Amino acid sequence: MNSINKPKKPFPSAAEDVKHTRETQLATPQSSSPSYRLAYADDDFILTDEMRPVRLLLELSKPELTLNEHDINHTIVIFGSARILSPEVAAEMLRGIAERLQANPADEQLLTEQRQALRTAKRVRYYNEARLLAEKITRESCARNLPRLHIITGGGPGIMEAANRGAADAGGESIGLNITLPQEQKPNDYITPALCFQFHYFAIRKMHFLLRAQALIIFPGGFGTLDELFETLTLIQTHKIKALPIIAFDRDYWESLLNFDLLVDEGMISPADRDLIQFVDSADEAWSIVRDYIQKNSERYSAADARRPGNQ
Repeated sequence: MNSINKPKKPFPSAAEDVKHTRETQLATPQSSSPSYRLAYADDDFILTDEMRPVRLLLELSKPELTLNEHDINHTIVIFGSARILSPEVAAEMLRGIAERLQANPADEQLLTEQRQALRTAKRVRYYNEARLLAEKITRESCARNLPRLHIITGGGPGIMEAANRGAADAGGESIGLNITLPQEQKPNDYITPALCFQFHYFAIRKMHFLLRAQALIIFPGGFGTLDELFETLTLIQTHKIKALPIIAFDRDYWESLLNFDLLVDEGMISPADRDLIQFVDSADEAWSIVRDYIQKNSERYSAADARRPGNQ
């Protein structure tokens, strides 16, 4: 509802009461006591262990309300390593090492750094493919008779940056769900500012990844990527969410890392569980799977698009 048309309420708002108490409060022993603070404006109270349920609710509600305000109903989740460099950064890193080697060609430490940098540079293709895929998803879902798809990432560098960057290349909005870490994770520059969120609780952050998800696309990554992958697999396997495409980029990487055949042979998963993941080696392959899934479910989208047909 437009704020201009909202009916006036007979009671002062919570914000008005905070402003009023701060402006008029007298410095008496009673009014200076922490117990006298308005509960919702008292950080010392809100941040206690006992108020954890309230903080969990706030982290669930704030992004939910914001995404609803922006009419974002369908997302494509793109995960992957934060350590994968953009082509610009990788080239600059190699250039810097080469310049130092010119002055000290026999320096073993520099030669070791060069070998590591060359190995890192080979992974730039993941950045390029993630960027291309996000651009393709954003552009094609706007141009074709498809529901509008928004890219959502963890909001940091590496593959996350590449995906947000690809959406920006197509002129679209994209979402970043950052997490507070001991080593600060800076939001990448390509997230739509109004859709850039910060979380304390991993669990609530992961819930937001899936609330509107129409597909999950996993690029090579480490513990964080595996955590998000296996949580989604578990939710689908246990029917806690509806099945959706899980697409793993670079078959060789994932088949070397994940031995689902062993789990089947040992009776730990069903043979059908092996098929929950599809492997691709290009942005075009991944988009084809997403597009086919969306088109196959077109009746569901067109009939109830406003009701957010993603997983609840």
